[in-house]
Amino acid sequence: MAKKHLGQNFLYDPSILHRIIEAAGVSKDDTVVEIGPGPGRLTRLLSEKAGKVIAIELDQELCARLRADLVGFRNIELVHGDALKFTFEEIGPFKVVANIPYYITTPIIFRLLDAKETLKTMTLTIQKEVAERIVAAPGKKDYGVLSIMVQYYARPELRFIIPKEAFRPAPKVDSAVVHMTVLECPAVRVNDEQMFFRTVRTAFSQRRKTLSNSLKGLAEDPKNVLTAAGIDPQRRPETLNLQEFAKLADLLRSPHDG
Repeated sequence: MAKKHLGQNFLYDPSILHRIIEAAGVSKDDTVVEIGPGPGRLTRLLSEKAGKVIAIELDQELCARLRADLVGFRNIELVHGDALKFTFEEIGPFKVVANIPYYITTPIIFRLLDAKETLKTMTLTIQKEVAERIVAAPGKKDYGVLSIMVQYYARPELRFIIPKEAFRPAPKVDSAVVHMTVLECPAVRVNDEQMFFRTVRTAFSQRRKTLSNSLKGLAEDPKNVLTAAGIDPQRRPETLNLQEFAKLADLLRSPHDG
């Protein structure tokens, strides 16, 4: 029985599960982390393709049932715990394949990106709307803080849509499979990453305003800084690409920031 408070919506269709694994490009050389294995259908299929599967399940009842069901699978390690607190940094190079509960989608993506030194790819089944935000390009209505923060570290691609009817119980919205390849180095070079992300967040905190208005908290005269960066002060944040945000952040970084 799925537990609503844990955001459990299980995927049973084998053809969709195979498509997810295909999108992930899993091979016998890979250690794969699955977050929220649920009834273990994807887990079993992953074990056939991967060298090792580490399945992290928060639900104690499900975990106990899975432990009994997966006794014969020698390359599956079942972990009862919270994926947000798991030490991904200690497992060596790994890929993630998971159907993520909607309510932890953003926190889990950023937790995984914290382990970017060894994380190779993420193939996540997430809410379609969030997937569209992650892959959005500048000028699109879905483009924002999430798009930039993910695209700074990874190259995301929306692979396919999964209709809500494919899940049990069915959620209220459709899902999408997003494949993210972690970049060897960030997409743009910046002098100060914290300042870069602060600039992005500040710009989008008043999305409908022009940059000269939304950036007032970061500079006494944003117009001058924007002009120096070669950016029209009347532009809105969703029109800037990563390179423009990087240039802007470097100019906004004052001497006392270190």
